[in-house]
Amino acid sequence: MRAVLFKLAVVPLTFFFSSLCWLTARLGRDGRLSHAVECLWARCLVWTSGVRLEVDLSALDPGQTYIFMANHQSHMDIPILFAALPGWNFRFLAKESLFKIPVFGPAMRRMGHVAIDRGNRRKAMESIQEAVDLVSRGIGLLVFPEGTRSMDYSKLQEFKTGGMIVALKCQAQVAPLVLVGSGGVLPKHGRRLTPGVVRVRALPPFDAAALYTLKERENFKNDLWDRMDAAYQEMRA
Repeated sequence: MRAVLFKLAVVPLTFFFSSLCWLTARLGRDGRLSHAVECLWARCLVWTSGVRLEVDLSALDPGQTYIFMANHQSHMDIPILFAALPGWNFRFLAKESLFKIPVFGPAMRRMGHVAIDRGNRRKAMESIQEAVDLVSRGIGLLVFPEGTRSMDYSKLQEFKTGGMIVALKCQAQVAPLVLVGSGGVLPKHGRRLTPGVVRVRALPPFDAAALYTLKERENFKNDLWDRMDAAYQEMRA
């Protein structure tokens, strides 16, 4: 029943809230009003889907600007994370194709979400600078360092160095977020939603720029993967 309800509701809910986000994006301080609308959209989708969230954010400071680094298994990860993190004003680094979706894409662009074109180096560097400018204004950023959704739930995918470059250039605290269960709810290439429990845990943040240089981004990438995969395995057990 929930799967049917979700299928019927996802498009109209997304269209409605995207329109509201577009209208409110330039109102209020630092886009907080449109971000609140976005978080409400996310909570509506999560409720409609029948997903139950178990969230542990005890490692985070509500007043801090973070570069959130999260593993990625499902299209549901985006609404799940926006529903789980209402206390932080942030945008996310997203593939260019999402910005081409009618209504949804223009709303994302107007709100300040950052499009990344991995096939175009010049545009990718412009996107990194856009992310740096965003964080310098006290707005956080959500990055999926795996680059795409995983189909192997036994471990995290290898991380891309692009997310590490973004984090180092932004010079903000990095907050790893580990999700378990979202792939079972709506897997990559899957069309049928299966309600279930999704767990989200924030690991202790750290100052990546104080520990690594840009030349050491491979070390940063490997250390972050080790840390997040260890937590992922513990949460799966």
